[in-house]
Amino acid sequence: MSAEEPRVSGTSRTAVYGGSFDPPHVAHVLAVAYALSTGEVDDVLVVPCFRHPFAKSLTSFDLRVEMVEAAMAPLRGVTVSRVEEALGGESRTLRTVQHLSTEDPARSLRLLIGADILADAHKWHGFDEVVAIAPPLVLGRVGFLRQDAPPPVLPDVSSTRVRAAVPTGGDLSRLVPARVLEIIRREGLYTEPG
Repeated sequence: MSAEEPRVSGTSRTAVYGGSFDPPHVAHVLAVAYALSTGEVDDVLVVPCFRHPFAKSLTSFDLRVEMVEAAMAPLRGVTVSRVEEALGGESRTLRTVQHLSTEDPARSLRLLIGADILADAHKWHGFDEVVAIAPPLVLGRVGFLRQDAPPPVLPDVSSTRVRAAVPTGGDLSRLVPARVLEIIRREGLYTEPG
């Protein structure tokens, strides 16, 4: 649906943007701002994963939610959701979008992802079912050029890079929102290498 096409009365178009957000960085914020500004969605539901499906060690859920709320605070039309905590157990995108679709059938869902995710789609549980419920809204990312992805609009920034820079005292001011940096420093996060 283009920005000019009329919506069906009573429906809202919501992008679901999930991830570890450990920590959230400027590319996360830019992705949400881009999705909202292009008019393809009316709002964005940012969903920090509760328990990583690949058993990845994560900062506490509460702190990651706090950081995401701080990162997204300047943007309108964004809600940070604790739905995966409420669902419990291992976070699975399929289960999340099924729940959101059932919870509000009038809401049209899109899965907001960066082009880097496309390479790992085969590892996702029920990715084809996810696509049927929430067709992907793919944003190109520098360093991840693919024929099936649009040109890059997101910088090459990752949470892994941010975590690696903290113990070395690297300058994070252009990689992490200022409010998130405050939380990282306050809590002494990511100070140990690895």
